[in-house]
Amino acid sequence: MPRRRPASALEIGGGFVGVLFGVWLLQLALPAPWGRLAILPRTEAGLVGVLFAPLLHASFSHLVSNAAPLLVLLVVLFSDPRYRPEPTLAAIWLASGLGTWLIGRGGAVHLGASGLVFGLVSYLIVSGFLMRSWRAALVAVAVFILFGGIAYGLVPQPGPVSWEGHLCGALAGAVSARYTHGRPRRFGFRG
Repeated sequence: MPRRRPASALEIGGGFVGVLFGVWLLQLALPAPWGRLAILPRTEAGLVGVLFAPLLHASFSHLVSNAAPLLVLLVVLFSDPRYRPEPTLAAIWLASGLGTWLIGRGGAVHLGASGLVFGLVSYLIVSGFLMRSWRAALVAVAVFILFGGIAYGLVPQPGPVSWEGHLCGALAGAVSARYTHGRPRRFGFRG
């Protein structure tokens, strides 16, 4: 399978992050009840957040803390078609949102792209173990070195941080990798 040109992967990742900044500007410009588009756990109205919550952010620092790692992870994901980037991103998006809707703290508003970040990190790491590829293994090691510290965000903590979204994103990424790449192979690597 041919790899995408790096510029193409960068255009896709940059375009997606650009959409996040565009939505942030809309949030600032339009005094709409944006919280209605967030995940409100176990409420019928909160289901809309499964689709829209990753696009919304509570503050500019919240947006930047998600945008920077998301850009890197999306470029890596879209640079190799063996990752099946479009269905992988869609699966992580939907599964992390539904999981957060199911287990999230009631009465809390869950929003932001961090579920996607955690999902992509776990997807790329687990894929590195499952794919028979030196490149995927090296990507997994690099992702672990760069982003392994975010594992702290998986533990319950007080405050507005949606550790439930982080956990559901990480689980969605791991399950997506397992579904996409199957069982690990014992011997041999390819490029």
